[in-house]
Order: sequence, then C-alpha cells, then structure tokens
Amino acid sequence: MALLIETGLSNWISDDEIARSLQAVLPDADIRTAETLGNPDDITMLAVVDMQRDHPTRLPNLKLVQKLGAGVETIVSHPGLPGHVRIARLKPDAPAQGIAEWFLAYILRAQRHMAFHEAAQTRAEWSPRAPVFTPDTVVGVLGLGHIGARTARMLHAVGFQVMGWSRTPKAIEGVTCMHGQDALPALLGQCDHICAILPSTPQTAGLFDARMLAAMKPGSQLLNAGRGNLIDEVALIAALDAGVPGHAVLDVTSREPLPQDSPLWRHPGVTITPHVSGWHLGDALSDVAENFQRLCSGAPLLHEVNRDQGY
Repeated sequence: MALLIETGLSNWISDDEIARSLQAVLPDADIRTAETLGNPDDITMLAVVDMQRDHPTRLPNLKLVQKLGAGVETIVSHPGLPGHVRIARLKPDAPAQGIAEWFLAYILRAQRHMAFHEAAQTRAEWSPRAPVFTPDTVVGVLGLGHIGARTARMLHAVGFQVMGWSRTPKAIEGVTCMHGQDALPALLGQCDHICAILPSTPQTAGLFDARMLAAMKPGSQLLNAGRGNLIDEVALIAALDAGVPGHAVLDVTSREPLPQDSPLWRHPGVTITPHVSGWHLGDALSDVAENFQRLCSGAPLLHEVNRDQGY
C-alpha cells in the first residue's frame, strides 16, 4: 500500500515538502510524489487539493482520496471516481484560525474606514471619519461547522454582536443561532457583515442569487471564504450597483484563478484575495498520516465524507 501526494498546485506547499513531513511521521511508509510514482498499481491513497480527471484510471487500486483541506465538492462530483473509493477531508486548527482572522481583518478594515483614509493620504488630506462602534455592529456567520464556529467565537470575543446560521440547529455560547432556509433572509436583513463559510452542496450552490442578495441590509458587506459557487456573480454585480450589499470581499470565486476579463476585478465594490484565507496546514498532516495508517489497518477513518451529503 502506498500514498501518493499530488496536490495539483504550483503556488502552495510543494508535494515534496508534504511528502517529507509525512515521511518524518511515518518513516516506514511508502510515500510517493509524481516524480517517484513508480508502479501506479501500488497507490491505495491519494492526497490532493483537486483531483485530476484521469486519477481514477491512472490509479486502479485507489481506496481513499484525502483532501488537503475542507471543501470536497470537486472530489465528490468527480465523474470517474468509483463508488467504493472513500473520501476524507481535513479539519485542522491552523486554517480555521487563518480563515477566522481573514474575516476579522476585512470586517475591521471596513469598521475603521481604512480604504477611505488610505485614499485621503494619497491626496494629503486630513479627513477624520469616526470608526463604526463594534458593540453596535451585527455580524452573521453562515455555516457553523469547525471553521464557522471558530469564526463566530472570535468575532464574539472581539465584541461584535454575532448571529449564526446553519442547516440544522447549533448552539454556540454568546452567538444567536438560527437554522433552516426560511430563517436566512431575516438574518441577512439584520447584519452589517455576512461571513459565508458554507460547503458546496446542491442546496448551497447559487444560494446568493438576486433574491437572497436583496434580503441583505443596505450598505452591508458580504465576505465569502466558503466556496465560490455560493454566489451568483452576475447577480452580485447588479446588487452591488444597487447598494445592497454595499461591498463584497471574495477569497473564492466560481472560477479559479479568476479570469482576467472578469468584471469582479474592476468593480469598485469588490475586493479580491486569491484563495489565501486558510493557507497554513499546521499540524493537519498528522491526520493524513493517521488516515494512511487507519486505511492500512482497516480502522475507521478520520473526517470521512458522506458522499451522498457531499461533506
């Protein structure tokens, strides 16, 4: 049994770095990269960010796809992945912390009018503008799983009024939690900032359509570090032009990298970051190593995905 590291990315942690880290934890394990692949029939576990179309045919004895992250929709929907191949994702602390910090940073940037003051500096203008008072600010967090709950707790600790929304009931101390599709429009209308950290499922794809965007508070800010297909980007541009919401901060988009001709790049109401909110894996590779050992021994996997639910 062998583990293949093939992230498919050239601008992140290299496959060799990941392989070396895993080998340090599992010195006797057979860990390979594309450069040391050898016989592909040996590969039983594949660690990826995104699967290639030909992975299932190239790796005929594959038993487990380990996502090096949280979102698994492209793996679950892979047209060639046999039904017997299991899927696992990561729930590491480091990227959850990083994504929560990303939300907080861009909320504080808006609260403190940083863009306004930066523009005033270029004109050598001394133009005081009062910051928005944090205790008077309502922030909504959509998705209260591992990352969303971490985000909600961080925002509550800073002093924001925090509302949370999820598909099923959740309870987080200090957070007003709501659930179910019918509750979402009312929550959106109360929030000054909306933090979206939902998975991609048939129920969430295109969730922010024209109707849902219109339910947001005028002038509010929509921040998305969940999945790019949560937002209808054509509808978003029209909504921003109407001032509802007033601004969008997007770490994920429907196509990545975002094409140069996308109007999102140039819209004054949009801030783009290139999928960097949850950059660091921290100690998450220990879970990858653990899952390889569990696969070899037949033990239950960590964070196995329900392929029917999509997460």
